[in-house]
Amino acid sequence: MPSALRLTSPRLARCNVCLARCSVWLVGLLLCGAALADASDDTHRAEAAWRSGDLIVAMSLFRRAAEAGHAPAQARLADLLDAAEQDSEAVDWYRKSAEQGEAAGEYGLGRMLANGEGITRNAELALQWYRRAAEKNHAPALEALARATRSGDLGLARDVAAAAALDARAKALREPAARAAR
Repeated sequence: MPSALRLTSPRLARCNVCLARCSVWLVGLLLCGAALADASDDTHRAEAAWRSGDLIVAMSLFRRAAEAGHAPAQARLADLLDAAEQDSEAVDWYRKSAEQGEAAGEYGLGRMLANGEGITRNAELALQWYRRAAEKNHAPALEALARATRSGDLGLARDVAAAAALDARAKALREPAARAAR
């Protein structure tokens, strides 16, 4: 047999090492995908628990999904923590969600910065996070920008026409959702 086709003992050992590494990588990849799928399922179950009034189950499921890195769950958990006046923890979860590009997390972090809740008030950063969420057509962010534009808050110049345009965009986004809920 030609030497290129013969697996000598060192070659065989290297192949076994490569095979083992590939197997570990593949198992890790599969587990990661399963964890994200589980986090998404947990988030859906948490929303159902929340709607049925089971706050304890909802918080537990949102937290588990958030800890698994699921950005929508991180933002939703932060919403609940903010409502419970756990502002500094809410800021941490909003930030994790926002850094993954989740519009609800971006808006939530912007709101906390605008109000100085759980973090030092910073109008400039609040505006940046609101704008990121608004670019993704997040209605609450558009509404926040409209209020700030109308009042001249967050360092913006007062502009009633621009505020009306932002309100109209937010309303247009909310109307299909309202019709679907009926």
